[in-house]
Amino acid sequence: MGTKPYPPEIIVRTVEYVGDYTIRVAFADGYVRDVDLTDELHGEVFEPLKDLTLFSQVVFDCEGETAVWPNGADLAPEFLRWGPHKAQGCGCGYDDPPETDAPPH
Repeated sequence: MGTKPYPPEIIVRTVEYVGDYTIRVAFADGYVRDVDLTDELHGEVFEPLKDLTLFSQVVFDCEGETAVWPNGADLAPEFLRWGPHKAQGCGCGYDDPPETDAPPH
């Protein structure tokens, strides 16, 4: 038995720094969202990202298929898809999907 592939809604294709503590993430299903991490940088590996010079160095890691930083911090694709986003003034041009598309809590 083989394993099922991840659903396209959590397969990250690109990651880019937008500004402040926000990154733009594009998924395999075509959905794009601006993820606002302003209030999410807690803990040993994420605290250093409060330095915008380091935060802005986010890249897409092909092996892990997610957003990573030079200090080893990374984020789960599920968090990038359904986590906090820049609700007002999001330059990506996409709205969040209906609540029914979100995973159960």
